[in-house]
Amino acid sequence: MNPVSGNGGGAIDQVMALRQQIIDRTQVLQELHQDKTAAPTEAQPAQDNGGFADSLRSALDGVNAAQTRSGDITAAYERGETTDIAKVMLARQEAGVAFEATLQVRNKLLSAYQEIMRMGV
Repeated sequence: MNPVSGNGGGAIDQVMALRQQIIDRTQVLQELHQDKTAAPTEAQPAQDNGGFADSLRSALDGVNAAQTRSGDITAAYERGETTDIAKVMLARQEAGVAFEATLQVRNKLLSAYQEIMRMGV
C-alpha cells in the first residue's frame, strides 16, 4: 500500500506543478498586457514568435501526449504486458487532471471572449 501512496504524492506534486505553470503563464500574460498599455506607440511586429497561440498549442500537445501515454499504458495492462496497476491508474489520473485543467482554461478564455463581445465600442 505504501508504494501507491508514494505515487499519489507524486501525482499531487504534478498537479501542483501544473497549477504553478498556469499561474506563471497568467503572470506573463498580465505583464504583456501591461507592457502594451504602457507603450502603445511602439511598433509591434506582424507576427510574434512564442506568443499565446504557441503556448496554448504546446499545452494542448502536452495534454494529448499524456492522454496517448495513458491509453498506451492501459492497453498494455489489458493485454497483460504491464502488471503495475498503480502505474496505470497514475497515468489515467494525470491525463484526467491535464484534461480538466485544459477545460478550465478553455472555459476562462470563452468567458473572456464573451465579455469582450458584450462591450460597447
